[in-house]
Amino acid sequence: MDIHAEINKLSYKPFLCRNLNIVDIKDLATGLSTKSSFLLQIDPKNQYAVSWWVSAKRTRSYPYARVYDTLSFSGKKVTIIPIYKDEGADGDRDFLQWDTLSLMSLLQVNVIIGYYNCAIKSNSYNNKIKKQRFDIDYINEQIIALSSFHSDALHWNLLQANLAPAIAHKAVDAYKRISAAVGVQMHSAQTISRIIDQISMSADEFKRVSRNHAHSAQSREIATLQPKEKINRAEKASITINNYLGGKYYFTADEARIINGDLHLVECKHSKSASLPSINDIKDG
Repeated sequence: MDIHAEINKLSYKPFLCRNLNIVDIKDLATGLSTKSSFLLQIDPKNQYAVSWWVSAKRTRSYPYARVYDTLSFSGKKVTIIPIYKDEGADGDRDFLQWDTLSLMSLLQVNVIIGYYNCAIKSNSYNNKIKKQRFDIDYINEQIIALSSFHSDALHWNLLQANLAPAIAHKAVDAYKRISAAVGVQMHSAQTISRIIDQISMSADEFKRVSRNHAHSAQSREIATLQPKEKINRAEKASITINNYLGGKYYFTADEARIINGDLHLVECKHSKSASLPSINDIKDG
């Protein structure tokens, strides 16, 4: 089943948001290393609901669940996403896609595109790093800039997209320093140079290139059936959504059915031993 939709407005009421702890801005580094989402105290009068992504890829480490926990906050919502994450030659490497920024804009979530500048060597692999940490000085700088920014999330995120090439170069330099410091070989610099070139073509080209990647991922997912995802009908559906901001979102539903004129989308999760999906699985779905 191929489903196409347009969103003209977004109305929702989140039910599963957990209570967020308050972290003072001077303790931002601690907050980012110990909490997936929290309330950041900017000054005595202002707080942001902050989440952060472990990886730029949307299917790793439940980033949607982290953002979900901030959606009930009435003030500014912020999510911090690495421009790309390189785990070393023995690990994965993921890049930010424009549609992620577009989706956050739709939800009125302000994105700060960051980069990792420290890590330690993995105990299990010769060429893999772990416990990557953001450049806190840069994140602080962007948070201060956001505190005096009074337009909506879309305009902020467009500005962040324009900064993406410069941030990518900062990330490349940081990974070179990490590689030398911990003695780990990273992925080929040739590939990241090509990606940066694509990003540098302009925000519009970045959008086009990223959408192609997202569309390809949707095509792969629609052809894959997880054996442990037990569904009533093994009929996956592709979902392509246009919004009024010009963004396109490519999703895949594990199951889709039409019952009495209503379209039902079913998201399936599996685990090794639990009888029910985890709370993060539910939020992600």
